[in-house]
Amino acid sequence: MYRTVATPTTQGESPSASGDSVVTLDQVPRWSDAEHRSSLEYNDPSFSNSYFPDPLTSSSGGESSSNGMVSRFPVDHDINSKIYLWRGNPWNLEVDAVVNSTNENLDEAHSSPGLHAAAGPGLAEECATLGGCRTGMAKVTNAYDLPARRVIHTVGPKYAIKYHTAAENALSHCYRSCLELLIENGLKSIAMGCIYTEAKNYPREPAAHVAIRTVRRFLEKQKDKVNAVVFCTTTSSDTEIYKRLLPLYFPRDKHEEEVAISKLPADVGDENGETIIDERKIRIKPLPKKIVPKPPQAPVELPVSDVGLIRRNSTYLDSYLDPAFMSLIKDPDQRRKEQWEKTAQAQSGWNCAKMLGFGDLGGPPLSAAEEYSLHSRYLSKANSLNLSEIAEMKIVYRGGVDSEGRPVMVVVGAHFLLRCLDLERFVLHVVKEFEPLIQKPYSIVYFHSAASLQLQPDLGWMRRVQQVLGRKHQRNLHAIYILHPTFHLKATIFALQLFVDNVVWKKVVYVDRLLQLFRYVPREQLTIPDFVFQHDLEVNGGKGLIVDPRTKYVYHRP
Repeated sequence: MYRTVATPTTQGESPSASGDSVVTLDQVPRWSDAEHRSSLEYNDPSFSNSYFPDPLTSSSGGESSSNGMVSRFPVDHDINSKIYLWRGNPWNLEVDAVVNSTNENLDEAHSSPGLHAAAGPGLAEECATLGGCRTGMAKVTNAYDLPARRVIHTVGPKYAIKYHTAAENALSHCYRSCLELLIENGLKSIAMGCIYTEAKNYPREPAAHVAIRTVRRFLEKQKDKVNAVVFCTTTSSDTEIYKRLLPLYFPRDKHEEEVAISKLPADVGDENGETIIDERKIRIKPLPKKIVPKPPQAPVELPVSDVGLIRRNSTYLDSYLDPAFMSLIKDPDQRRKEQWEKTAQAQSGWNCAKMLGFGDLGGPPLSAAEEYSLHSRYLSKANSLNLSEIAEMKIVYRGGVDSEGRPVMVVVGAHFLLRCLDLERFVLHVVKEFEPLIQKPYSIVYFHSAASLQLQPDLGWMRRVQQVLGRKHQRNLHAIYILHPTFHLKATIFALQLFVDNVVWKKVVYVDRLLQLFRYVPREQLTIPDFVFQHDLEVNGGKGLIVDPRTKYVYHRP
């Protein structure tokens, strides 16, 4: 993956723990080097690249076109020459400063693993004298036994979906505070590990976006005072994320710059890399240009009673005070009011769905950026929770492949017990199960057998699930095979086509008999509950017996 570094470290051994020789910057791959670029061909068979698609690989020739848009991160070879990517612990590098991710008490137990052991006991003793550190801030100490000159300690934020924006800005402030301390102490090079730790539940990829763009914005202003910034990763997944995201913020040529225009997130922060919050922006337009006054004319003597009238009617100040000056570009309260009105109109527009008994469909549709953010938050939360009790209900589970080799997800409607099911946890389970499948074309098999006896969720909940799964699910879904549909189910599908999503629900294929389903999905590729066979005999009457080709069991009509 990288060039071999001349150190006596054995494979899998931490550099700091082994006490091996120091790694200099000359041995670390530079981002702008041609050799490094060729080395970014990631060939680790243990890590699937399909989960992290290359942002610079476009599906069509037109997708990579910039369409006349101006790049928010143009090519800057001077900045690129200061960026390094290193797989290993930062404290093994010979740089001016290394970053330690810790907690507010600067405890050794909560610091970057292995740092204190490599630095020696003096580091913990000095940290105890600093009086702690607030989240988003940074403090500096000596490096003691490390090859670096200083250690910069910073406290990353805890992540919660409710406070997503606050966590992003706190994380951005961590990176910016470290770089500011670097300059204040007359230092030139810094090695930065992932400040966002798994213990604080921060999603890895969104955090990497924040880290990289904050460094880019800082170097745009202070590149003359910084010689090197080394991004350090310790896992293959983090390395792959940085390899994919660095070309977006540090493009090395015009091709990468143009492709990055369409691949960057909608919100890339302000001039410091922080998330923009409209309510906190000062919306004052610049002063108008001063008009050159005409040559003074001889004063005209006027009666005292007319002086005040002329002053009140004078347009002299009007030439300097633009009516737009001091006006708000977009008043936050007015913007909220418009958003509420838009939501109310959207909800009132779907009243016919509510009158038909299909439930409330919620507000207006989400943008692509909003859907991506929503999906990332749900996926991160799903991966951090134990959802085994949902999995044991066997409502949603993986099948084999259909007749054309596409993976299949199986849904059993009769197992969907709405009265005893936590819908929010079920959505998290759905996101976690569907995530590996929606990266490429796939199919869904839905057993509606005997499901009409159970309460079903309304269309608003179904719409929410689709929003969480995102547009990749909509694009890659091949077909939904529904076995034993009822009239009410067909009416519901029609409502979903009409009110929710005309693209996804147009892919529904109704299947009345099991033998018909086996034409699309071979029997050996499905795990089918026994009651589905019994229901098929009840619905289709005496049209023949069903023989399970896998178990050779003959299902008779009751």
